[in-house]
Amino acid sequence: MVDYKKDASELLTLIGGKENISSVTHCATRMRFVLQNPDNADIEAIEDLLAVKGTFTQAGQFQVIIGNDVAIFYNEFSKISGIEGVNKEDAKVDAKKNMSILQRMLAGLAEIFTPLIPAIVVGGLILGFRNVIGDIKFLEDGTKTIVDVYPFWAGVYSFLWLIGEAVFHFLPVGITWSIAKKMGTTQILGIVLGLTLVSPQLLNAYSVVETKAGDIPVWDFGFAQVQMIGYQAQVIPAIMAGFLLAYLEIWLRKFIPNAISMIFVPFFALVPTVLAAHVILGPIGWKIGDAISNVVYAGLTGGLSWLFAALFGFLYAPLVVTGLHHMTNAIDLQLMSQFGGTNLWPMIALSNIAQGSAVLAIIFLHRGNEKEEQVSIPATISCYLGVTEPAMFGINLKYLYPFVAAMIGSAIAAVVSVSSGVMANSIGVGGLPGILSINPKYYAIFAICMLITIVVPFILTVLFRKYNILNKVDTAPIRTFGKKEYRESAKTTN
Repeated sequence: MVDYKKDASELLTLIGGKENISSVTHCATRMRFVLQNPDNADIEAIEDLLAVKGTFTQAGQFQVIIGNDVAIFYNEFSKISGIEGVNKEDAKVDAKKNMSILQRMLAGLAEIFTPLIPAIVVGGLILGFRNVIGDIKFLEDGTKTIVDVYPFWAGVYSFLWLIGEAVFHFLPVGITWSIAKKMGTTQILGIVLGLTLVSPQLLNAYSVVETKAGDIPVWDFGFAQVQMIGYQAQVIPAIMAGFLLAYLEIWLRKFIPNAISMIFVPFFALVPTVLAAHVILGPIGWKIGDAISNVVYAGLTGGLSWLFAALFGFLYAPLVVTGLHHMTNAIDLQLMSQFGGTNLWPMIALSNIAQGSAVLAIIFLHRGNEKEEQVSIPATISCYLGVTEPAMFGINLKYLYPFVAAMIGSAIAAVVSVSSGVMANSIGVGGLPGILSINPKYYAIFAICMLITIVVPFILTVLFRKYNILNKVDTAPIRTFGKKEYRESAKTTN
């Protein structure tokens, strides 16, 4: 077993000492610090430590990449520093003091959707598979689908919709539960609130457009009538209702004695919230969601769609760095609800692939660097499977030029994707498997877009390194096919 005492001791010194650490925890591969003064950390010296494979700062936390031995390193660090770690939730709360108001809002949005992502991804894969067997006419000279010919697959097609409907149509239940969990309020009340938004008693949201105004069912209170409309797959109404319930419950607990709180807090929190959700918040949230999705859809289908696509494809990776990318989940889900699919998500999948391809080029250029390969190889695999943070923070941002090369490749692919009308049926796995979530009729053009995000970032990364474009820190020898060149790194960004 590797002895990490020396590196752990040096890390404590380089990070600014015990007095600079507000809290520390770890995840699967990284030490996560909340620092009193982040400027006191000597980042370059920390990255030179043998055990350290990179650093980055995100969501108010200074994160040090250790690798699979992070738990062992963490234990050594705790012994040397005398600092007891905290759980991840406490660290997140502590980290908020280093975040701006906007960052806190975005972090809150991320905390709502993060627990839902596994279900959304599974739902996306299921919808993609159903499209393959139920929508593509492979058989009998291109006249019938697999479902049309084989009863077994017809049964599978029907069965899988049970899960797909649960994920997407009943999404408001997951959102209101997640908000209750995040806010520390009663989670079952969040679930009940979500169910009141999608109850079968209500007119299904997908049937509203085709239903005459006079045929919409209502609750008749004598002096007023309230339309009984469901909010299946609606994101913003669920978010608004979820936060109202949470804040109302927190406020009520300040005034209602504990002896009777079990009875009165749930009643006076839930009933007014459900009423407000159907009378005020739901209709307003629906219109806001429609407005947002209409603007995005118009931008991606209008006369300047190529420009919108180029900007989004180029800037999505920097959005990930800032945390702003979390807002795209809500937009994607709103687009799916309103238009039956999303033309935004394919560009996200392509951006992920591009970042992985840039790291692949670094592996080629720096082959033989075993320490870096411990980060770069897993990071490339991670990118191609939809998770870009290890690649961006561990490699691409460190050298900068591969990050920009990936952004350019992503922008080119995004323009091709949008110009060709590529539409995803749902959110899915954001890397190479993302093609499974694409509408089958766009498989061929999306495969071309994927090829662009593999080839262009790789070539640009190699060229940028060869001619020292946007390169400040990479002084490793330039390795080509069978050759090794030595060239001085540029002192300033070209």
